[in-house]
Amino acid sequence: MTPLAEIIAARIARTGPITIADYMAECLMHPTHGYYATRDPFGAAGDFITAPEISQMFGELIGLSLAQAWLDQGSPTPFTLAELGPGRGTLMADVLRATKAVPGFHAAAKVHLVETSATLKALQAKALPLAHWHDSVTTLPDAPLFLIANEFFDALPIRQFIRDGDGWRERMVGLEDDRLTLGLSAPAPLALLEHRLADTGDGDLVEICPALPAMVQQIASRIATHGGAALIIDYGDWTSLGDTLQALRGHDHVDPLTTPGAADLTAHVDFAEIARHAPPARHTRVTPQGVFLERLGITDRAQALARSLQGEGLAAHIAAHRRLTHPDEMGTLFKVIGLYPATATPPPGLDP
Repeated sequence: MTPLAEIIAARIARTGPITIADYMAECLMHPTHGYYATRDPFGAAGDFITAPEISQMFGELIGLSLAQAWLDQGSPTPFTLAELGPGRGTLMADVLRATKAVPGFHAAAKVHLVETSATLKALQAKALPLAHWHDSVTTLPDAPLFLIANEFFDALPIRQFIRDGDGWRERMVGLEDDRLTLGLSAPAPLALLEHRLADTGDGDLVEICPALPAMVQQIASRIATHGGAALIIDYGDWTSLGDTLQALRGHDHVDPLTTPGAADLTAHVDFAEIARHAPPARHTRVTPQGVFLERLGITDRAQALARSLQGEGLAAHIAAHRRLTHPDEMGTLFKVIGLYPATATPPPGLDP
């Protein structure tokens, strides 16, 4: 048992089974033993690699998409350039480098990062010394908001429910022979899943993310009121169906219950829920990441960078381009949805 497993087991022994959302929150953000509170999880030496760590091209194109959206909305000044869950700060650093040549963009931009991990804040401060930090989107400035959320929503805690007639049984984390195990609550109607009775049957599993609605509404409200755009990039599907909870440790999948605090826990994002809570802002269609990046010119950028490379460097560069865009890699699994004001056009790379 990890130290956190012992803490969670003691809690369950005292008060009974806990939701998967409570379990995920403890595993990821426990102040002493939580996954993000204790380590830098990114890169080859960590547990997973995100798109900004794969290639600079990803952040560059994200930055140019947001910069063009800013120009299309009349270059408001000042504006908030924000990222949710910025990792090491690599993506935002690439965004800033790529937008240096956009007239007035850097002078108007105020960089704000939403991050709760002290370990990651310290890394971000090295890459982005002029940034401002927040623990929540609720404290972002009331100003035009141009925002990036790359692999952020997948790390928010989820609850899982299994359809049982017209009711739902929640999957809970409990104890059996002093080991963490999954069980089911008694069936009961659930108002927040009434809209899923039409597209599910007995035994179907649906995941919900309790924090998602309010978070999307906060972002959308700022964009609708002050202008701006949001690019939300993550793996998932239009609608949640099936068990997608997974744990990664050392780039390998492990049982989510075996090493709490020592493995990353994520779940697929329900993009329909993002769209459902986007008003008063508009949302774009969901676009595969590969299509989005190709529309922004990633192949041309890759060819330009390749001219100065050879040998292993060139091979790694070609592999990075493929990994970001190919349907068998991240190109289809990862998707992009944009939020924008009703009076504006969608961010480049996306369709209304």
